[in-house]
Amino acid sequence: MFVSAACRDAVRNVVRSREKCCRQAAGNCRLAACAPQNFADAAEEIANLRWAFDVLLMTSQTPAALGYRMPAEWESHSATWLSWPRREGISFPESFDRVLPALRAMVEALIESEKVCINVCNGAHEAEAQSVLRGLPMERITFYRIPTNEPWCRDHGPIFLTRNRDPKLAVVDWDYNAWGNKYPPFNHDEVVPTRVAEILNVPVFYPHMILEGGSIDVNGADALLTTESCLLNKNRNPNLSRDQIEERLRDYLGVRDIFWLGEGIAGDDTDGHIDDLARFVSAQTVVAVVEEDRDDENYEPLQRNLTRLRQMKIGKDKIEIVTLPMPKKIVREGVRLPASYANFYIANSCVLVPTFDDSAEAVALSILRECFPTRRVVGINCRELIWGLGAFHCLTQQQPAV
Repeated sequence: MFVSAACRDAVRNVVRSREKCCRQAAGNCRLAACAPQNFADAAEEIANLRWAFDVLLMTSQTPAALGYRMPAEWESHSATWLSWPRREGISFPESFDRVLPALRAMVEALIESEKVCINVCNGAHEAEAQSVLRGLPMERITFYRIPTNEPWCRDHGPIFLTRNRDPKLAVVDWDYNAWGNKYPPFNHDEVVPTRVAEILNVPVFYPHMILEGGSIDVNGADALLTTESCLLNKNRNPNLSRDQIEERLRDYLGVRDIFWLGEGIAGDDTDGHIDDLARFVSAQTVVAVVEEDRDDENYEPLQRNLTRLRQMKIGKDKIEIVTLPMPKKIVREGVRLPASYANFYIANSCVLVPTFDDSAEAVALSILRECFPTRRVVGINCRELIWGLGAFHCLTQQQPAV
């Protein structure tokens, strides 16, 4: 949508005029233009006009220029969004019922922390989800009729932005092609962010670039982590250069420093999402997975990523690195699965960590408890869930509190 300069100027002039009248109203101004005379009503009218003017500006300015940023995941949430899986979907072939206990355990932990918003296709789909969640306090759960193809809300869901003036919350609707056109159809997933924004009545920005939420991680203070194997893959944005991709990340997420790792872990069909590799746990600290078995195919790529991290600085200081072990290789029906303890989700009062019946998970949970001393770190068995090639971070999308 294009908004002319004349239109913007007209709205700006109305705002300024009402501001003047509002100030005069405090002194019992009798100008007709000041009706209503009540100062509070006039102030509210000005606030509404300012909001309208900001919406107009959003069609011609980037989120960063308007003061928006993507908060860190550990900042306060008002809700967590999920997309309930469809039995007829392709994510859990012949194992749909076996993943339901992990989904219930995830929701049960989340509702102790914050509200949970669940996208469903229709009434029957909602009833199926409710049957799985029966016995939980349903007043903490809200269902929305937003159809999806698959349940990976991190990648197809809205990425929320915040700022300190109205409208304080906004959504970025990145283009989506199911990880490089690997899993059509994705027509429903592609429009989820705008559908959510319509429900919440918040502005939407359209960068016109393909990006999944799991491919980036931010510290909420100008820094972003990502991977070359995913964001520079020609199955995403073949017509965009690295510099152009970085420009969009800065413009639409409000970041400054962009740190690139190399490859992802074996079995990751996303071409190397960062949320299986390295995650910010504070403004200056990153947890990074390492493979101790030199014969494992993940050993060399993860060592190269670790070497890159050790060279990175935020400001004048090097990034602090905490290493996290990898579980032993999991193979099912000849397919290596992308099991990683880095695919945790940070909620308001807890951290959900995927576990895999592995000897390394006691160490992994202990490390994450040290990273999040004020949150309850909850390990939930994901040996069935990982058959869908994702875990808790892949399933969730945080809505920041404003």
